[in-house]
Amino acid sequence: MKFKSRSDEKVEMQLTSMIDVIFLLLIFFVMTFKISAQEGDFNIRMPIGGGAGAADTTNLPIKLRLRSNTDGELVDIVVDDSRSFGNDFGKLRAFILQQTGGDAPPSPEQGPEVEIDLDYNLRYSHVISAISTVTGQRQGDQIQRLVERIKFAPPRKPQ
Repeated sequence: MKFKSRSDEKVEMQLTSMIDVIFLLLIFFVMTFKISAQEGDFNIRMPIGGGAGAADTTNLPIKLRLRSNTDGELVDIVVDDSRSFGNDFGKLRAFILQQTGGDAPPSPEQGPEVEIDLDYNLRYSHVISAISTVTGQRQGDQIQRLVERIKFAPPRKPQ
């Protein structure tokens, strides 16, 4: 680009340094851009905040209760208020496989739904382990889907 001054002298604008800065910014953004894989593909419905009413249990074939001690460690896994698995997620997976037949549901709306009820001070790692156990497992390169719908019961405050 050339500009003319008042005294008819030719003044040229140097674009080299501007182009260098543009390329440096482009390289910076390209090198710092991280494409992260999606952490989980969970179809989870959280309870509506502020609700003091009881959860709707008319459509829930499986109720999962995770009990913890005062330190937040998992003590007991109870299904439908009757079956206890201790703190063994392997037994819980076997129970879910038995309930679902090991087949993936045809669609998320038609498969079974699990309501997870947690103690207030339960550690987050145990919650993720329970979700992973209930939703399915990886077998080689394929993922075996078990339960697509997960619902959380409103949290209970410590007594």
